[in-house]
Amino acid sequence: MNKPWRTLASRTVYENRWLRVREDRVERPDRRQGIYGVVEIRPSVGIVALNGAGEIVLAGQWRYPPDKYTWEIPRGGSLPGETGMEAVARRELREEVGVEARVWTPLGTVDQCNGVTTDTQHLFLATDLTPVGAAPDAEEEIAIRWVPFGEAVEMVLAGELTECCTVAAILKVRLLGPSPAPAGR
Repeated sequence: MNKPWRTLASRTVYENRWLRVREDRVERPDRRQGIYGVVEIRPSVGIVALNGAGEIVLAGQWRYPPDKYTWEIPRGGSLPGETGMEAVARRELREEVGVEARVWTPLGTVDQCNGVTTDTQHLFLATDLTPVGAAPDAEEEIAIRWVPFGEAVEMVLAGELTECCTVAAILKVRLLGPSPAPAGR
Protein backbone atom coordinates (compact mmCIF):
# COMPACT_ATOMS: atom_id res chain seq x y z
CA MET A 1 0.00 0.00 0.00
CA ASN A 2 1.27 3.46 -0.87
CA LYS A 3 1.91 5.92 1.92
CA PRO A 4 -0.71 8.66 1.26
CA TRP A 5 0.66 11.22 3.75
CA ARG A 6 3.97 13.06 3.31
CA THR A 7 5.82 14.90 6.09
CA LEU A 8 7.23 18.21 4.81
CA ALA A 9 8.60 19.59 8.11
CA SER A 10 8.43 18.77 11.80
CA ARG A 11 8.97 20.66 15.04
CA THR A 12 8.73 19.82 18.74
CA VAL A 13 6.03 21.87 20.45
CA TYR A 14 6.32 20.40 23.96
CA GLU A 15 8.37 17.73 25.72
CA ASN A 16 8.60 16.19 29.20
CA ARG A 17 9.98 12.92 30.58
CA TRP A 18 6.93 10.91 29.42
CA LEU A 19 6.06 12.32 26.01
CA ARG A 20 6.85 14.67 23.19
CA VAL A 21 4.28 16.67 21.20
CA ARG A 22 5.25 17.22 17.61
CA GLU A 23 3.63 19.43 14.98
CA ASP A 24 4.17 18.24 11.42
CA ARG A 25 3.55 20.20 8.26
CA VAL A 26 2.13 17.56 5.93
CA GLU A 27 0.85 16.89 2.47
CA ARG A 28 -2.45 15.05 2.90
CA PRO A 29 -3.82 12.33 0.63
CA ASP A 30 -5.82 15.02 -1.27
CA ARG A 31 -2.44 16.71 -2.01
CA ARG A 32 -3.34 19.78 0.06
CA GLN A 33 -1.00 20.88 2.82
CA GLY A 34 -1.91 21.05 6.47
CA ILE A 35 -0.76 20.57 10.07
CA TYR A 36 -0.88 17.28 11.98
CA GLY A 37 -0.22 17.03 15.72
CA VAL A 38 1.43 13.86 17.02
CA VAL A 39 1.99 12.80 20.62
CA GLU A 40 5.11 10.63 20.78
CA ILE A 41 5.18 8.14 23.65
CA ARG A 42 7.80 5.46 24.23
CA PRO A 43 6.55 1.86 23.97
CA SER A 44 4.62 0.71 27.02
CA VAL A 45 3.42 -2.53 28.62
CA GLY A 46 0.29 -4.01 30.19
CA ILE A 47 0.33 -7.16 32.33
CA VAL A 48 -2.41 -9.64 33.23
CA ALA A 49 -0.86 -11.13 36.39
CA LEU A 50 -2.70 -14.35 37.21
CA ASN A 51 -2.14 -16.14 40.53
CA GLY A 52 -2.64 -19.82 41.37
CA ALA A 53 -6.15 -19.13 42.69
CA GLY A 54 -7.24 -17.86 39.26
CA GLU A 55 -7.26 -14.20 40.30
CA ILE A 56 -5.73 -11.24 38.50
CA VAL A 57 -4.38 -8.13 40.10
CA LEU A 58 -5.90 -4.75 39.29
CA ALA A 59 -4.26 -1.44 40.10
CA GLY A 60 -6.55 1.42 41.07
CA GLN A 61 -5.57 5.05 40.80
CA TRP A 62 -6.85 8.50 39.97
CA ARG A 63 -6.14 9.31 36.32
CA TYR A 64 -5.67 13.01 35.74
CA PRO A 65 -6.57 13.30 32.00
CA PRO A 66 -10.09 11.78 32.30
CA ASP A 67 -10.44 13.13 35.87
CA LYS A 68 -11.61 9.83 37.34
CA TYR A 69 -10.55 6.82 39.39
CA THR A 70 -9.93 3.71 37.32
CA TRP A 71 -9.05 0.07 37.85
CA GLU A 72 -6.57 -1.34 35.34
CA ILE A 73 -4.09 -4.11 34.84
CA PRO A 74 -0.55 -3.05 35.86
CA ARG A 75 0.77 -0.84 33.07
CA GLY A 76 3.64 1.47 32.41
CA GLY A 77 6.02 3.00 29.95
CA SER A 78 9.54 2.14 28.98
CA LEU A 79 12.36 4.37 30.11
CA PRO A 80 14.91 5.95 27.75
CA GLY A 81 17.22 3.19 26.54
CA GLU A 82 14.93 0.30 27.54
CA THR A 83 14.20 -1.88 24.52
CA GLY A 84 13.21 -5.30 25.89
CA MET A 85 9.50 -5.06 26.60
CA GLU A 86 9.43 -8.14 28.84
CA ALA A 87 12.05 -6.49 31.05
CA VAL A 88 9.88 -3.35 31.16
CA ALA A 89 6.86 -5.50 32.10
CA ARG A 90 8.85 -7.22 34.87
CA ARG A 91 9.90 -3.83 36.28
CA GLU A 92 6.38 -2.37 36.13
CA LEU A 93 4.74 -5.41 37.76
CA ARG A 94 7.26 -5.32 40.59
CA GLU A 95 7.05 -1.53 41.09
CA GLU A 96 3.29 -1.07 40.82
CA VAL A 97 1.88 -4.13 42.57
CA GLY A 98 4.87 -5.78 44.29
CA VAL A 99 4.79 -9.04 42.36
CA GLU A 100 7.34 -11.00 40.34
CA ALA A 101 6.40 -13.68 37.82
CA ARG A 102 8.36 -16.68 36.71
CA VAL A 103 6.40 -17.37 33.51
CA TRP A 104 5.80 -14.68 30.89
CA THR A 105 3.60 -15.14 27.82
CA PRO A 106 3.48 -12.37 25.19
CA LEU A 107 -0.08 -11.47 24.14
CA GLY A 108 0.84 -9.16 21.26
CA THR A 109 0.51 -5.42 20.95
CA VAL A 110 -2.22 -2.81 20.73
CA ASP A 111 -1.94 0.71 19.34
CA GLN A 112 -3.55 3.32 21.56
CA CYS A 113 -5.26 6.25 19.82
CA ASN A 114 -3.16 5.69 16.69
CA GLY A 115 -4.64 8.73 14.97
CA VAL A 116 -2.97 10.97 17.55
CA THR A 117 -0.19 9.07 19.33
CA THR A 118 2.68 6.66 18.66
CA ASP A 119 1.89 4.68 21.86
CA THR A 120 2.15 0.95 21.26
CA GLN A 121 1.44 -1.21 24.29
CA HIS A 122 2.98 -4.67 24.57
CA LEU A 123 0.68 -7.03 26.47
CA PHE A 124 1.78 -9.97 28.63
CA LEU A 125 0.31 -12.74 30.73
CA ALA A 126 2.39 -13.25 33.88
CA THR A 127 1.97 -16.43 35.94
CA ASP A 128 3.75 -18.32 38.74
CA LEU A 129 3.70 -15.20 40.91
CA THR A 130 5.67 -14.29 44.03
CA PRO A 131 4.95 -11.23 46.22
CA VAL A 132 7.99 -8.96 46.69
CA GLY A 133 6.68 -5.58 47.86
CA ALA A 134 5.65 -2.63 45.69
CA ALA A 135 7.72 0.50 45.02
CA PRO A 136 5.51 2.84 42.95
CA ASP A 137 6.80 6.08 41.46
CA ALA A 138 6.43 9.16 43.68
CA GLU A 139 3.51 10.52 41.63
CA GLU A 140 1.61 7.23 41.83
CA GLU A 141 -0.85 6.37 44.59
CA ILE A 142 -1.92 2.85 43.69
CA ALA A 143 -4.46 0.56 45.36
CA ILE A 144 -4.22 -3.19 44.72
CA ARG A 145 -7.18 -5.50 44.24
CA TRP A 146 -7.19 -9.21 43.35
CA VAL A 147 -10.30 -10.41 41.52
CA PRO A 148 -11.26 -13.79 40.07
CA PHE A 149 -10.43 -13.83 36.37
CA GLY A 150 -14.05 -14.57 35.41
CA GLU A 151 -15.18 -11.54 37.42
CA ALA A 152 -12.63 -9.37 35.60
CA VAL A 153 -14.08 -10.52 32.27
CA GLU A 154 -17.57 -9.65 33.56
CA MET A 155 -16.27 -6.22 34.66
CA VAL A 156 -14.96 -5.61 31.12
CA LEU A 157 -18.27 -6.63 29.55
CA ALA A 158 -20.25 -4.50 32.03
CA GLY A 159 -18.12 -1.42 31.29
CA GLU A 160 -16.59 -1.30 34.78
CA LEU A 161 -13.07 -1.71 33.35
CA THR A 162 -12.67 0.75 30.49
CA GLU A 163 -8.96 1.39 29.96
CA CYS A 164 -8.33 0.01 26.46
CA CYS A 165 -5.21 -2.07 27.17
CA THR A 166 -6.88 -3.61 30.22
CA VAL A 167 -9.90 -4.54 28.14
CA ALA A 168 -7.79 -5.93 25.28
CA ALA A 169 -5.43 -7.94 27.51
CA ILE A 170 -8.16 -9.52 29.63
CA LEU A 171 -10.18 -10.48 26.55
CA LYS A 172 -7.08 -11.84 24.80
CA VAL A 173 -6.32 -14.07 27.79
CA ARG A 174 -9.96 -15.19 27.84
CA LEU A 175 -10.01 -15.99 24.11
CA LEU A 176 -6.55 -17.53 23.71
CA GLY A 177 -7.16 -20.61 25.79
CA PRO A 178 -9.15 -22.30 28.47
CA SER A 179 -10.37 -19.82 31.05
CA PRO A 180 -7.78 -19.45 33.80
CA ALA A 181 -10.60 -19.12 36.35
CA PRO A 182 -10.84 -22.04 38.77
CA ALA A 183 -13.63 -24.58 38.37
CA GLY A 184 -17.04 -23.38 39.51
CA ARG A 185 -16.66 -19.85 38.08
